[in-house]
Amino acid sequence: MKNYRTDAAYLQELISHGEHQQQDFKFEISDARKIARSLSAFSNTEGGRLLVGVKDNGKIAGVRSEEEAYMIEAAAKLYCKPQVEFSIRNYIIENKTVLEVCIPEGVQKPYYARDNDNKYKAYLRIKDENILATAVHIRVWQLMNAPKGTFIHYSSHEQALLDYLNENERISLSQYCKLFSVPRFKAISLFAKLIRFDVIEAVFQERKFYFRLHPQIFPTQ
Repeated sequence: MKNYRTDAAYLQELISHGEHQQQDFKFEISDARKIARSLSAFSNTEGGRLLVGVKDNGKIAGVRSEEEAYMIEAAAKLYCKPQVEFSIRNYIIENKTVLEVCIPEGVQKPYYARDNDNKYKAYLRIKDENILATAVHIRVWQLMNAPKGTFIHYSSHEQALLDYLNENERISLSQYCKLFSVPRFKAISLFAKLIRFDVIEAVFQERKFYFRLHPQIFPTQ
């Protein structure tokens, strides 16, 4: 355990904002794999914090034992790949202990979490949810570790996608593959490249990822 703090006002301020893209409440930690998903999601997005010992409605329940802090450590070191960095602060409020687990945005994306079948999956934090990342996201993160270079011209497949998006608001990866008879693995690389150069962007709508023209490049769309 880290140093104890009694700054109730600070903690109540955090809780007052509710759950959002950079904050999640956890009543208790009983499964390191589930926590690994949150650690993966925060690391792959913009970072964030877990408030452990706080119910979904913001009511303070307190952690049950010091074992919960150890389970967070196990989740970060044993169930995440690569290992997720984090820090823990402890607060005492209403005679109950709340853990603030801070996770910075990672520098070695993608970060994977091991599931119940011992398979590694990467997650994103979108609003107040942990969402499974797509193969396109994985490819974008992989490209981020390489020099960006200069994007000179569009291939015929890339131009076909842009022409479609000039006439339509969005498209899914599966739609693109079907409409233009492009193999999925090629489409993944193509979408990732265009995202890398801020030509298109991924959006999560209706419980699914779609792709649209980047508003900074195409502001009228």
